Amino acid sequence: MGNHYTIEITGNQLTYEQFQSVVYDYRKVQISESAYKKINESRKYVEKLVQEEKTVYGITTGFGKFSDIVIQSEQTAELQSNLIISHACGVGEPLAEETVRGMMLLRINALAKGYSGIKANTLNTLVTLLNHGVHPIIPAQGSLGASGDLAPLAHMCLPLLGLGEVFYQGMRQPTNQILKTLAIPTVTLDAKEGLALINGTQMMTSLGIQSVLSARNLLFTADILAAMTVEALEGIPKAYYSKLHQVRGQVGQITTAANMMNLLEGSALTTEQGEKRVQDAYSLRCVPQVHGASKDAYHYVSHILEREMNAATDNPLIFSEEDQVVSGGNFHGQPIALAVDFLSIAMAEMANISERRIERLVNPQLSGLPAFLTKRGGLHSGYMILQYTAASLVSENKTLAHPASVDSIPSSANQEDHVSMGSIGARKCLSIMGNVLHVLAIEYVCAAQALEFASKLPGKGAQVAYNLLREKLTPLESDREGYLDIEIAKQLIQSGELVNRVQSHTNIKL
Repeated sequence: MGNHYTIEITGNQLTYEQFQSVVYDYRKVQISESAYKKINESRKYVEKLVQEEKTVYGITTGFGKFSDIVIQSEQTAELQSNLIISHACGVGEPLAEETVRGMMLLRINALAKGYSGIKANTLNTLVTLLNHGVHPIIPAQGSLGASGDLAPLAHMCLPLLGLGEVFYQGMRQPTNQILKTLAIPTVTLDAKEGLALINGTQMMTSLGIQSVLSARNLLFTADILAAMTVEALEGIPKAYYSKLHQVRGQVGQITTAANMMNLLEGSALTTEQGEKRVQDAYSLRCVPQVHGASKDAYHYVSHILEREMNAATDNPLIFSEEDQVVSGGNFHGQPIALAVDFLSIAMAEMANISERRIERLVNPQLSGLPAFLTKRGGLHSGYMILQYTAASLVSENKTLAHPASVDSIPSSANQEDHVSMGSIGARKCLSIMGNVLHVLAIEYVCAAQALEFASKLPGKGAQVAYNLLREKLTPLESDREGYLDIEIAKQLIQSGELVNRVQSHTNIKL
């Protein structure tokens, strides 16, 4: 665990880089003084409403369909704790600890904005749990994505009350034992606090941000591996001529074409139009158009999630300076639901086109190379079955990429009659990222093996990528367990080592 500096939380300036450092590198966080000021002002306003016995949703009333039932002031604490306990009804496997850390960070950031009416002490306890690496057990299933991720966030908040279970130092343990060990006191929730904690989009947003971070790496990787395959198949780089792409004007396409030319620079393997063939197949020739469209989708989704990262998403929201409490629907996950569905489709396409390039590498009728990239075909199968695995993953992605956001089921006695299903879409999106990673790993293995049969040197990008893999994986001479080859390539991609190494030698961009 690294912790070189503490990240200050203001509610307004959280970045992808900070998210990554807190979630994956265990950086600690602290609330800024300016945020505390707003938090305290908002809290005082809530207490004033309770004293005046004003009828305000979620503060002096029940929730959802029970919003018409007025709660007496002496029952407000019980109301809030009951909310957490009753809503903690998720099912399924626990979310990964990274996802849970992301949820905690995002909820802390949203509450730090000062529109939620939470007590500073309650928020500080959530910060303490995050900083100590105490991660609530949160079942993955049970959210409709409006009124936000209610069930998952309720599970996230159980430890504040000393309830539920947590992961701590890699072990699943009862919350009360860990709080006692770490001398972390439980909290008593007062008016509005339970609602402030569980109304929001933090599960789907945490998953979505993880997918965006993964997609960034995979989009760079796809260009690098496409260039390797073009080299191995003696492709025609004229298709990446800059003017061809500029006259269409699509930004991602223009960027990808420039990347391909950079990666292929200095190649002795690529050919001219008509030298070996007049045109390449689409999976080579249309790399800028296909990869570029996915890059454009990535940038759109990245902006949506960056906004949501710093959003106030509970209900009602407190505007104390204007003497207003406004009940609305900022918890509705529709912006995230549509975005993650779009990213799912865009990234599934990266695996689709990669698998077609893999087929061209291993199929002798398409490549002119030894069948399945082995010199001893028949006795040896070479990389025949790697393409099967890629095809299986691509087919699975086609099912996973079906949009979750086109569905809606009414809840809370039809009071909440349109929901986003954003958490389902976000979970599927992250699964797709894992499948794309493995397909690209297979292309990496196959493209490097195909280059073993080349009589000339590839361009600088392919050469750097080839050299990196060969530091860990020898050329295929005899059949061996294919999963080991895939795992080595996967680690080089997933760690960012491939992209970093190639970027240090080329000028590729996203």
